Amino acid sequence: MVVSCNLLPVKVLLAALVLLAQTSPAPATHFRARLSPVPVETTTAARITGSGSATATLDGATLTIAGTFQGMKSPATIAQIHMGARGVRGPVEFDLDVAKAPNGTINGTITLTKVQIDTLRKGWYYIQIHAEQAPEGNLWGWLLP
Repeated sequence: MVVSCNLLPVKVLLAALVLLAQTSPAPATHFRARLSPVPVETTTAARITGSGSATATLDGATLTIAGTFQGMKSPATIAQIHMGARGVRGPVEFDLDVAKAPNGTINGTITLTKVQIDTLRKGWYYIQIHAEQAPEGNLWGWLLP
């Protein structure tokens, strides 16, 4: 007795499984931050003004940030990304480029580790812009999905 077997369906199934098993890069993830005045002390509240916004795109391990700010009473000096739960100050993690003016732009491109990507996705990174009259920080905003 001869048994005939058509292997084409098996080959197609195996090819499909191989394609599914291959990993593709994670899709880009987008985040936004609303930059608002946050006085660290009551004595600095009168010197802290302005507003702004920023967007961030995570593509693989690369985080690209771009934003604008306006209305600060003195020129920006530095912009940084800090780590801290929402509403809680935290340590500096990364530096950003910032226009040294009361109105301007911020931007930067950063390569993140897996732990840092998880921290970003938890909403624990915030942008902080410092100014001449507010060296402890003028505008803050958490990067949120």
